[in-house]
Amino acid sequence: MADNIDIAEGQAEDLHGLDSRRVEAIRDAVEAGDSARVSELMEPLPAADIADLLEQISSAQRRDLLHLWSGEIDGEILSEIDESIREEVIENLPRKVLTDAVRELDTDDVVDILEDLEEPQQEIILGALEIADRVAVEQAMSYPENSAGRLMQRETVAAPEHWTVGEAIDYLRSAEVLPDQFYHVILVDPRMHPVGNVTLGRILSAKSETRMRDIAEEMFRTIRATEQESEVAYLFNQYHLISAPVVDGSDRLVGVITIDDAMNVLDEEHEEDILRLAGVGEGSLSDSWIETAKQRFPWLFVNLLTAILASGVISLFEGTIEKIVAVAVLMPIVASQGGNAATQGLAVAVRALATKNLTQSNVWRVIWREIAQGVANGLAFAVMIGVISYFWFGQPMMGVVIGMAMIINMFAAAVAGLLIPLGLEKMGFDPALASGAFVTTVTDVVGFFAFLSLAEVILL
Repeated sequence: MADNIDIAEGQAEDLHGLDSRRVEAIRDAVEAGDSARVSELMEPLPAADIADLLEQISSAQRRDLLHLWSGEIDGEILSEIDESIREEVIENLPRKVLTDAVRELDTDDVVDILEDLEEPQQEIILGALEIADRVAVEQAMSYPENSAGRLMQRETVAAPEHWTVGEAIDYLRSAEVLPDQFYHVILVDPRMHPVGNVTLGRILSAKSETRMRDIAEEMFRTIRATEQESEVAYLFNQYHLISAPVVDGSDRLVGVITIDDAMNVLDEEHEEDILRLAGVGEGSLSDSWIETAKQRFPWLFVNLLTAILASGVISLFEGTIEKIVAVAVLMPIVASQGGNAATQGLAVAVRALATKNLTQSNVWRVIWREIAQGVANGLAFAVMIGVISYFWFGQPMMGVVIGMAMIINMFAAAVAGLLIPLGLEKMGFDPALASGAFVTTVTDVVGFFAFLSLAEVILL
């Protein structure tokens, strides 16, 4: 009873998601080997929270939990589990449980699982499928990685364009198998070419004699099976699509992509950009410390090289630093302010490139905007730091020097934060992956060089 009260209190604190008290209670039940208690605690959890739980506990606890509760694992839970631990979970599931779970999934979810598994585990999953589903999944796997063909589900709801609403409803009622979730009936011509979409809402609200083509949506897009997932996500986001038919090289209907899958791709793109901007790769909280260290080492090494370059610039002005101690105190301020300004511009540029908002038609306007705001902010902060350094060190010209250096570095930060990701994209590199190190180098080198050279010329 006490445990139940504690959990209820924890749920009051965390209205959404997995609360910590329940996690601790499940851990205790697993350690005690209490299968009944584990089932009692796990039963009310939705699939997404169960997946989160499996990611949060250790590998040994995960294995014990699956041993005690594996019979309740279904397809929805399997598709929600993070790819970093999915293979481990599958290896610890009894074959019958895995078979039943996989057979519940749509083909797109099965393909998503297979992409992250080694060949032996892929064969286990494929062997669990019905023959028709296996053929559909294997056909989807034949498309390029990260393509619409991998993302789509093969189960579609299509009807001839000349049908009436009444005929379409009769067909839907009599169909033995329909997808678990669908939003449109796809209209096709006699050659199975998609020609329109009709929402379920319009079908239910129209008279039975109404022609399906007469209530088709105005916004209609088809997607090539070979098109990149990122392009699919952009299409859904740009045109507010709910679902879109996928066609092969002959424009025949081969599948459909729904908004949930497209938004998952968009979320993954956003997450990937954020992680790459920070130089931490695509790791997971479930990764070991060795894997995490390997992922982060390359960009930490690049940062080390850029830091050495910046230190080399500083070494050119050793004499100035020795004669004017205040220079050593104020020097980091210029570089730090420039680095932060460049990071702001970099984040905006990378996001704008990913969403295709930054194009040839507006690039120069954006460049001039960034330059103007960089100079404006540089002037504002130059006045501030100039006044502060005057009262701090009692040297009026020191304020002039650091103020001028601040303007120069903020200008350089604005230019670098935009032009570097643009240049990298033009050369075919991912701007999110490589921009950070280059932008930091520019602001450090320009900031130190501008401040120290101005100090040497003006103060000495």
